This record gives sequence, C-alpha cells and structure tokens, in this order.
Amino acid sequence: MVAHNHAADGPFTTRQLLRLDHALRVANDETGLTFSVYLGDFETPSREFAEKLHRQVEQADRAVLVAVSPNQRKLEIVTGNEARKRISDRDAKLAGLSMAAAFAGGDLAGGVVAGLDQLATHAGRS
Repeated sequence: MVAHNHAADGPFTTRQLLRLDHALRVANDETGLTFSVYLGDFETPSREFAEKLHRQVEQADRAVLVAVSPNQRKLEIVTGNEARKRISDRDAKLAGLSMAAAFAGGDLAGGVVAGLDQLATHAGRS
C-alpha cells in the first residue's frame, strides 16, 4: 500500500511510483512482513499520528510503516510487535538516517526505496 494525498499531483513520477511499488513487493515477499509507505502531512504529535496509521494496517503486529511528510521534514518508522523482534529500533534509526540523507539531497523516491531495502535486509528472510 502506497498511500499519499494527491496521486495526480504527487511528488513522484510514474516511474518512481513503480520503483516504490516494486521495493514494497520485494520487502514483503522476502521478509513475510507487511511494509507500507505513507506520504503526506502529519497531524501533531507526529509519532502518535504515525502509530495511529500503523494500527490501521492489516496484521499491524507484522507490519512496518514508513511515514514521510516532505513538507514538514518529518519521518517516522513504526514497527509492530512481531516486526520489532526482527528490526531493532537501532536498525530503524539507521534506515531513517540514510533516508533523511537522500531526502536532503532531493531524492525522495530513492530515499524511500533505499530505506525499505535496508529495513527488509535487517528483518531477514521469513
């Protein structure tokens, strides 16, 4: 699930969306976890907002949500209880740092794809 507010005038080209979709599929297939991306503005406090979004994902225990608000320069990674056994908070932080570096360089889609790949690598195969 790639959720964002304005599909037609969103920040991604069709090609970038396809890359993102592919990265999500690979992460889900390789790990057996459910990865999803939210792109859009956050309500405050941002962590609580991201956790609320995460709870809406099917099988939230096994889910990993990457939530990005480019306008607010915010990024949250939320892992369910099962997912957290395989992706430590430190792993999530490291993935977040590399995403933030890509975002700072202007590569939003590339940053999300790289972050998903890193998180899936940390989670390992199912």
